[in-house]
Amino acid sequence: MARLVGTNHIALEVGDIDEALAWYGQFSEFELRGRSGSQMAFVDLGDQFIALARRAERERDAARHFGLVVDDKEAVRSALVDAGVRVTSPPGRDVHDPWGNQVQVVDYREVQFTKTPEILRGMGLELEKTDRAKAELRGKGLAS
Repeated sequence: MARLVGTNHIALEVGDIDEALAWYGQFSEFELRGRSGSQMAFVDLGDQFIALARRAERERDAARHFGLVVDDKEAVRSALVDAGVRVTSPPGRDVHDPWGNQVQVVDYREVQFTKTPEILRGMGLELEKTDRAKAELRGKGLAS
């Protein structure tokens, strides 16, 4: 039987690709990997990516969501609040984009998700995990 080893990409449905790129660009720096006209855009996340797909009608997500790992969740929260976007109270950082996608903003240092030193270096990042995240990784035999 195959084992799950990670995520290569996620796809979000949005009403307009250019508007989605502008909206997400208010809160985070990103590299555009490519586009497929006005139908799709691909945003790099280090060694993975997010695919934005155009869809006219969309219901707001209630429980379905994805965790977006960032290097500074407080900076993202501040930018969201400054832009008038409703964000859940700390420690959560949940937000809905204009198309109903629920995004949970999480700090790289606080979760067991990890990148190799080579990937972090390639992204220009030097981030140290919290003691709690290190303990989670050790508990699963994923760190020493």
